[in-house]
Amino acid sequence: MQLKKDIIIAIDGHASCGKSTLAKKIAKELCYSYIDTGAMYRAATLYALDNNFVKNNILDKNLLVQNLDKINISFKYDTELEKSITILNNKNVEEEIRSMRVSEQASPVATIAQVREKLVDLQQKMGANKKITMDGRDIGTVVFPQADIKIFLTASADVRAKRRYKELTEKGQNVDYNDIFNNVVTRDKIDSTREESPLKQAQDAILIDNSNLSVDETYIVVASIIAQRFGNGVKF
Repeated sequence: MQLKKDIIIAIDGHASCGKSTLAKKIAKELCYSYIDTGAMYRAATLYALDNNFVKNNILDKNLLVQNLDKINISFKYDTELEKSITILNNKNVEEEIRSMRVSEQASPVATIAQVREKLVDLQQKMGANKKITMDGRDIGTVVFPQADIKIFLTASADVRAKRRYKELTEKGQNVDYNDIFNNVVTRDKIDSTREESPLKQAQDAILIDNSNLSVDETYIVVASIIAQRFGNGVKF
């Protein structure tokens, strides 16, 4: 698919509803850069965990804020894996940040104003020249309110928990479905009620519930929207 002009595509939505998968497919089709903002918050969370800023399941927010200047997050395209990987302080942490250990603390980390300020600034710099697809919780409302296409993706909590359970078990992780479901519900509540940039649908975002849609079906719906608005007549 070719477009008439360079654009920014913002994909927001709830945890485990396929935002990253969708954003990656769109970026690959358009030869755009893909920015996984959720991975950035997960990387900050991993740094906090690895440096013992979390004790008895309670995050020491002050310690994390005091060490923000020591956190360097970037993305690198892996030619063998054919995907972008998350780099934290020169280390590939793509697999580590997807663990339940990180998932359980990611939302609390994302509520910290100073963390969001640092990462939003990085995200805006990454998208300065457009030609990007970015997914997260506040892309269309805070990071790029001027985005050309805004999608808000959601699905039922049960469907999202089942998807997450399947993903983790296929990677060999020993997880419990009920723990994952509770984590999804808890993250929804934290993300939607936090004071700093809460998860919400932008007024001009297109709502897509993919509870009953496959990955490919979700992609087709969104690609069709992009093609209708900015396509040059070439089918995707």
